Amino acid sequence: MKRSGSPSAVVAVLSLTALLASLLQTLAIPLIPNLPVLLNASPTDASWVVTVSLLTGAIVTPVSGRLGDLFGKRRVLLLILAAVITGAVISALAGSLWPMVIGRGLQGFAMGVIPLAFGLFRDQLPPRRIGGAIALLSAALGLGGAAGIPLAGLVAEHLNWHALFWGSAGLGLLCALLTALVVPGSPQRAEGRLDVVGTVGLTVGLVGLLLPIVKGGQWGWGSARTLGFGVAAIVLLLAWARHELRVRSPLVDLRVSARRPVLMANLATVAMGFAIFAMLFAFPQILQAPTATGYGFGQSPVRSGLVVATNGVVALLLTPVAARLISRYGARLAMMLGAIVIAAGYVFVTLRTDSVIEILVASGIIGAGAGISTAATGKLITDAVPVTDTASANGVNTLMRSVGSATSAAVLTVVLAHATISVGSAALPSAEGFRTTFIVGAAAALVGLFFSALIPKRTPMSGGPEEQYSKPVNAPDGDVISKR
Repeated sequence: MKRSGSPSAVVAVLSLTALLASLLQTLAIPLIPNLPVLLNASPTDASWVVTVSLLTGAIVTPVSGRLGDLFGKRRVLLLILAAVITGAVISALAGSLWPMVIGRGLQGFAMGVIPLAFGLFRDQLPPRRIGGAIALLSAALGLGGAAGIPLAGLVAEHLNWHALFWGSAGLGLLCALLTALVVPGSPQRAEGRLDVVGTVGLTVGLVGLLLPIVKGGQWGWGSARTLGFGVAAIVLLLAWARHELRVRSPLVDLRVSARRPVLMANLATVAMGFAIFAMLFAFPQILQAPTATGYGFGQSPVRSGLVVATNGVVALLLTPVAARLISRYGARLAMMLGAIVIAAGYVFVTLRTDSVIEILVASGIIGAGAGISTAATGKLITDAVPVTDTASANGVNTLMRSVGSATSAAVLTVVLAHATISVGSAALPSAEGFRTTFIVGAAAALVGLFFSALIPKRTPMSGGPEEQYSKPVNAPDGDVISKR
């Protein structure tokens, strides 16, 4: 049966799936202190419950985008949701470490819905609706990531921790049912087949790259394991890039990714991912730090999470503004404005951290910039690539944001570890360490501004001429035509 959901219904359902994806990324964070006891595991092993979902999420995003372009975005979206539901049920039933790790790994697949949603917007919506749809989905991502921590903390505090994963399974099932009922199939398909060698190469290379970034603080940044993984990953990714340039049907079309609009947008995304994560990394620590530190507020995890969630709420409320900015001034200028607003938020919090209200205001400012920047980036990537590469190109962009976030966590861990004070028997980050963190966050936003400014002022627009592309597309009757 052919499905033809209304544009508003399609946008709502896909935004809900994005909300689920970002919720799952932060779902286990409130459990971290108790995981060794809950799962009868060492703290080092228990940290895999969080790490594995970050790794699988980073790996799945470019692969899901390519699969969606080849076999249909709606079909791949439903398969991803099935994996997420299965992973949530496994985690809900888990009583030991490795079932939980397997379940969390499957839940990490949820990040693959983001490039598919961007591709479906381009397939199903009139051009005038795409900017607003991307802005709403981007706001849903921010809201889910920010609200996930206090929500999960509240559930874990007042209910059995297994309820977190039963609730995730239920939300995943709801998303799958709504997708099946509302979201139409994709009319456009890319030619070719899945590049299996490229998929395996990218998977192993990303694990080798991200694992030492995430675990380097634990392993030691100068240890043989950290350096070995890093060097091996670089060599493998270079070999992967050579393969992608030679194969007829690549997993990632590096020639498209190397075009100036896409390349500059991806470099800006790495920097912006770094900057945005700095807030999520630092603000809860300041809010929860004891007042004896001289800067902390002694807030509970739930209350501190609610303060940080302001950034997601502001991004959601500013969705119409972001869409209007993108429509009127273009995605490039909107990206630049978003970077400036994020930097301004860090300048504010560097100067004013005397009350919880000031932290809340800073969170809102950074959230506003993040919402505008993320929406503009998605729109620019969508406009700058052929329609048959929309999902895979957005998958690469989502991967770049994950790399920025992971790098931010690694760098800021080192920054705070080298600026500590003693409070009783505990060594905690100092106020100076957090000020350095804010300066680094502002600098990262300005790097994002620099790369955004290098994006050409004019790029091919959705539905507009794309003379530079000659990639084949399937005509409605199944014949192959060429976009020339």
